[in-house]
Amino acid sequence: MRAIIQRVNFANVKVESKVVGEIQKGLLVLLGIEDSDDDLDIEYLTSKISNVRIFNDSDGKMNLSVKDVDGDILIISQFTLFASTKKGNRPSYIRASKGYIAEPIYIRFCKIMENKIGKIIQKGIFGADMQVSLINDGPVTIIFDSKEKDY
Repeated sequence: MRAIIQRVNFANVKVESKVVGEIQKGLLVLLGIEDSDDDLDIEYLTSKISNVRIFNDSDGKMNLSVKDVDGDILIISQFTLFASTKKGNRPSYIRASKGYIAEPIYIRFCKIMENKIGKIIQKGIFGADMQVSLINDGPVTIIFDSKEKDY
């Protein structure tokens, strides 16, 4: 499981020109899922993302988590995070899970994240053609991969 998180002042996602998820200050999470992902991957990433200290404290140091600043989270499923570009110019998505495997994992990930931060998570629509807009704060962008754990 792979996640790219961006600290944002605003983010939203539209499907067919209609806003389906929107946040102010918080984290935009782009989430990629592969077949080998399980509850351990979900637990690892939801814990890392909900506790990573990338928001500024009163001294201007990145020392606070999204929970500490009462921030919001918008989670977008993105199979292209598992693109392989080793051969040729057309990416291969063979490592990305098919929708029928990935969607239940995505739903579970979002529910567990809601429990960890104690509030409703904003989401895109799984498998839809989505347009994501954001104002990256910093910019701060971090990549997590549950198969490359650093504790």
